[in-house]
Amino acid sequence: MDESEFNQHVDDVIEHIEEQLDELETDLDYETAGGIFTVTFENNTKIIINRQTPLKQIWVATKSGGFHFDFDQETASWVKDDDGTELFKALSQYFTEQAGEPIELLV
Repeated sequence: MDESEFNQHVDDVIEHIEEQLDELETDLDYETAGGIFTVTFENNTKIIINRQTPLKQIWVATKSGGFHFDFDQETASWVKDDDGTELFKALSQYFTEQAGEPIELLV
């Protein structure tokens, strides 16, 4: 995957997350600035999603740690580099933990 394809994939992911957050009945604030997507929860914790272009990875920072996701060409999905967890499944877990209520983000 070249840099242009990588950036398009990441842009698509962020747009998809924004669309889903718009539909949720929860009080989350989010913004994109300089290619970094930040979600702020009611308890003032944050989840930060950004691209690491040289590594062609998506990095997710949560209060419980930092996680790296690689694009899997075979499944056309982003998977966690250490255990293969799909990005949106992992994000659902991270969002639920920080919001203190169930939040499911779908692929």
